[in-house]
Amino acid sequence: MKLSDARVMVVEDDALMRSFTVSLLKRLGIVHMHESADGTAGLKSVSTFRPDVVLTDIHMKPMDGLEFVKRLNSSPSNHTRVIFMSADSSRETLSAALPLGVVAYIVKPPRLADLKNKIEAALADL
Repeated sequence: MKLSDARVMVVEDDALMRSFTVSLLKRLGIVHMHESADGTAGLKSVSTFRPDVVLTDIHMKPMDGLEFVKRLNSSPSNHTRVIFMSADSSRETLSAALPLGVVAYIVKPPRLADLKNKIEAALADL
């Protein structure tokens, strides 16, 4: 799948980081995007937007990224690829995140090349 055909959702509680990430996605040629300010809003939007890839922060309130992914994965029809983005690269956070089936982990702020590579890898088998 080409990046221009991908449907990408950004779930990020920090408005500045969400805007920055969306601007990077636009630079990559991604036109089908949706933004959510937290995991609760993201879950509500998944069923209508139907993203191929979700870029989500881990530390958010009221629902964090870990809980968001657990609930997303509980749907048997879910085939969405998830990429975690976090400023926290501690061993504890990684050990909680990676078993959830995410396809990648990006330390914030994301670099354009890293974002491109991780999204392309996530889309490779779609």
